[in-house]
Amino acid sequence: MYQYPIKLTMKTGEVIECTALDTHYNAAREECIKVNVGGTDSEVIIDKISKLEVGIENPHFKQVCFS
Repeated sequence: MYQYPIKLTMKTGEVIECTALDTHYNAAREECIKVNVGGTDSEVIIDKISKLEVGIENPHFKQVCFS
């Protein structure tokens, strides 16, 4: 995930600004993004994300919308 600063817009409307660390599967076998929010690592289930936006210019992507 290149440790980019990202903004996640959840399907509930909640917005999470964080740093992307890695992707993995949790114990329930749900695909997740491991993120750091204010110095604390947590995981966000990808199926609950509506939109992911990268906060810096990069050669990979700017925004991903999930359906």
